[in-house]
Amino acid sequence: MSPTHTQDVSRSRAGRVVAGLDGKGWHDVTVPVKTGMVHYPGDPPVQLDFTKDLERGDPVTLSHMSLGVHTGTHVDAPLHFIPKTPGVDRIPIETLIGAARLIDVPDAEAVTADVLAPHEIRPGERILIRTRNSQRCWKTDEFVADYSYLTVDAAELLAHEQVRLVGVDYLSVGRGETNPEVHRILLGAGIVILEGLDLSKLSPGWHDLI
Repeated sequence: MSPTHTQDVSRSRAGRVVAGLDGKGWHDVTVPVKTGMVHYPGDPPVQLDFTKDLERGDPVTLSHMSLGVHTGTHVDAPLHFIPKTPGVDRIPIETLIGAARLIDVPDAEAVTADVLAPHEIRPGERILIRTRNSQRCWKTDEFVADYSYLTVDAAELLAHEQVRLVGVDYLSVGRGETNPEVHRILLGAGIVILEGLDLSKLSPGWHDLI
């Protein structure tokens, strides 16, 4: 899980995304991985240990990590919910790099199609959806069961608009009985799902995603 960063950008008249190259204004939107951190119920817990340590007189310091691959900030591959489809190693890296638009919906527990419609989502966009999760869910190592999530009709809207990527600010894009269907709609439409983001420091609008 490599770090994911964003930078505020502006749009030129030609519609391209313009960003400075001085390295300023970048924000790490990944969640730090640590022992005992929150994980989705039923997934393996997170454990980080030193198997060798210079402080104990060993010749080197060596770490061991045990966790599920859906820990913290991660990408869902089609294979996660759809049999005999590509794994994460087959996702084009350029899908995860480029202009992304942050949509702020802080009052919505269920992010529906009606919630997304006013934002006029267009084909090919990378959409980052900030909910109340960014401010409340990452403050505890206990799983927050009432996290905000996308509904089936929201997933259908995003699939219809043929967005390139959807990023959300907790461990799953869906919730409850409709969770698998939300995943299958998005993944089946070729949309990359980026889960477990911390979007609390970003402003709404356009950013560069790396």
